[in-house]
Amino acid sequence: MTQLRRTTVSAPTAAIGTLEAEARRRGVPLATLLREAVEEKAQVLRERRRPRVGVARSTDGRSAADVTAEPVAEEPR
Repeated sequence: MTQLRRTTVSAPTAAIGTLEAEARRRGVPLATLLREAVEEKAQVLRERRRPRVGVARSTDGRSAADVTAEPVAEEPR
């Protein structure tokens, strides 16, 4: 069972309005769409942070050790 954490999100009125309209169209609570958006963004962040092995220089000048040393949340179990 996935544990949920409650938090407050601030966002532009137009963006929230768009999500509310989509939630009504789909017949689901706004919280469902927000959870989906947060999960999608977290997945993208996890995928970008996976260690990569390469022989070329990075485009931003950071080493692989620098990037992989940054804290990243573990995928929920």
